[in-house]
Amino acid sequence: MAANNDRAQLAVRVTPNAKKSEFAGWTADEKGRPVLLVKLHAPPVDGKANTELLRFLAEVLDCAKGQITLLRGTSSRQKTVELPASLMERLPK
Repeated sequence: MAANNDRAQLAVRVTPNAKKSEFAGWTADEKGRPVLLVKLHAPPVDGKANTELLRFLAEVLDCAKGQITLLRGTSSRQKTVELPASLMERLPK
């Protein structure tokens, strides 16, 4: 997680084709940084998993979908999203 003024970046590792979209906990990347694990009820084709990730995060964090931006990882399971820093405290522990 990196913060920049009122925006923060969050590393997310997604698992597509799950029964339902849900948080699956936290892990660490190779450098020890926290990574949020998310299961998505969407296939990894035509950007459907990316769309579902943004929709799911917006729903759970109770914010507009437009406040969350996919910065990196459009074709990868490892993604980086940017969101308002104030929403970081709403993420599961």
